[in-house]
Parts: sequence; C-alpha cells; structure tokens
Amino acid sequence: MTLRVLHTTERPADTGLELDIEHEDTPARLRGLYAPPAPVWLRLNLIAAVSGDAAGSDGTSETLSNATDRMILSAIRTVADGVLVGAASVRAEGYRVPKTSRLVVVTSSGDLTGHRMDPEQAERVVVVCPESATGAVRRTLGDPVWRAASVVTCPDDDGLLEPAAILDGLREHGLDSLVCEGGPSLAGQFLRDGLVDELCLSTSPVVIGSGLPVFGRERFDPSRLTLRQLLMDEQSALYARWLVEDGPASRR
Repeated sequence: MTLRVLHTTERPADTGLELDIEHEDTPARLRGLYAPPAPVWLRLNLIAAVSGDAAGSDGTSETLSNATDRMILSAIRTVADGVLVGAASVRAEGYRVPKTSRLVVVTSSGDLTGHRMDPEQAERVVVVCPESATGAVRRTLGDPVWRAASVVTCPDDDGLLEPAAILDGLREHGLDSLVCEGGPSLAGQFLRDGLVDELCLSTSPVVIGSGLPVFGRERFDPSRLTLRQLLMDEQSALYARWLVEDGPASRR
C-alpha cells in the first residue's frame, strides 16, 4: 500500500512523494513528516469518519482505522514524550503502553478497570488524578502496575481535573511534547481551553451514525486552523495536520 504526500508546508520538497508503507525507510520518513516544530507542544491525534463520528461499527475507533493509520499513529507516538488518554478510553479500548513514549492516563474517578498495561512496561505509565482518587487507581491498576507506575496528583474542581493543571503537572515531570488521543471529551476540553497547538486528524472514508462526535459534547469558541500537511492512502483515507493559529505556540 502506498501513501501520497499531497501537501506539506514544512517539507515542500516532499509534496508528491509516494511512500510504500512496507518499505523499511518509511517509519523514519513518517517521523520526519510528523516531528513537532517546538519542544513544548500539544497535539491532538484523532480519527473520525467523514460523518464526524469517532466510533465505528464496533463502538470503538478500531474499525475506522487501517494499517496506514496505525503506522502514522506509531510515528506520532514515537516523536512525543507522552501519549495522553482519558480513563474512559482505557476502559473501552484497553490501551497498551506505547513502545517508546510514556502512556499518560487522565482520570478523575481513579477507575482504570479493563486496562491492558503490562507490568513489565509499567515504569512508562503515568496516571494523572486528584489526590482523592489515588486509592481507586491502586485498586483498579493492580499492585504490579501500581508499584511501577508514576502518579501525578493535580488540584481538582469538585472532582474534575482542569486541563491546564494536567499539562502543568506533566511538564513539571519533563513531559513537554504530548499527543492526546482522546477520548472525545478530553480532546474537546483541551480545545475549549485553548491549549492545543496542532490537530492531527485521520479521516476514514465512511459515513456512520455512531452518535459519538469526534470532540464529544463540549462547546467551545471557534479556532482558526491552517493546513500544514495532507497525506492520502490507496483507500482514500486522509491524514491531515492542522496548525491551531491562536494556539499556545502563537502566544509563547
């Protein structure tokens, strides 16, 4: 399967390039195409149907994805310090620890039931929660993972974590370049609070009425976006990088 670079502003010489996803050099080329432009960076990496749904026929994002999307996902994870996900995604989809970056799980309740974290990789797990939720985190992680994982406690507002406090806590621990993979509610909260530098959006060539919007039910003011990169595979799936024009990078 090939992947065509339709547009890129950062590497214009690569426009028109075709990548064979089975070629041994392709992962490195993708890491170059997705390298964050600054050390401190928050990007969202999400997949949606053309209809805007974040879930496919099985109720998860898995049936919207394909091999190319997963290769791009791997590249984006590799160039990040941490992969940020909400506890609801962990409960619904399991989530394994990435091969290189750290897995950061955000939970207000502490309920991480259903996780698939390997105790041997748990030293790369970070859980962000209120102080009051640490007992639930320990119970639902299980002792082998709990003993190896890191727990970052943040102030909460009636049990709800503030997105800015989450980022501050992680960056105090050296996690500067982050990619948030959702779920939709968490992604929408970061957008609502103006904390996102870039949106990486994979568009699966299907329409479906799953009832799960890609940014959840959050309401937020519009932000202007600039297309910095667009790739397309043989199945007509699109892979876009959008710069948030009024994002944090523009205010630094």
